Amino acid sequence: MPHETEDQGRLTKIASTIFLHTEHTIYAALGLLLAMTALVALIDAAGLTLDAFKALGSAQQILEVVDRLLFLLMLIEILHTVRVSMRSGTLTCEPFLIVGLIASIRRVLVITLQSSEIMHAKDWSPEKQALFQASMIELGVLAGLILTMVFAIFLLHRARDDGKPAGDESASSGH
Repeated sequence: MPHETEDQGRLTKIASTIFLHTEHTIYAALGLLLAMTALVALIDAAGLTLDAFKALGSAQQILEVVDRLLFLLMLIEILHTVRVSMRSGTLTCEPFLIVGLIASIRRVLVITLQSSEIMHAKDWSPEKQALFQASMIELGVLAGLILTMVFAIFLLHRARDDGKPAGDESASSGH
């Protein structure tokens, strides 16, 4: 009987090691793909910024540049999450809240520009009024979502022993 338990323990350790290495390989591949995507997004954002600068960008061009930069920021935050997950073996929720916050802010910027264009249009129709009202409802929902995510991030910081953001790798003070 003790020999069977020993074999089970050894088999469990081998399976655990295989799964851990598989998980790290997948994380590494995901990180590489995210890094390549972020690099492409950075090059694209740089090109858009240069074009907007040359043309003394319109509001639409500037919004597009900001949108791409926020998208890039989301990619970097996800890449950071993958790196921290590989290093610590745990998945934290704070980076996902930050990505959600950035995505919500991106959407607010797009809706604001679209609503501005609708408001400045000369031909005000019932369809445009309905679109404007739907946009205002969406902005209200997004505002509530943004406040909720900010509050959740605040609570996570307060609940943490050392008060550091998730994934902070600097030396802790006395812990």
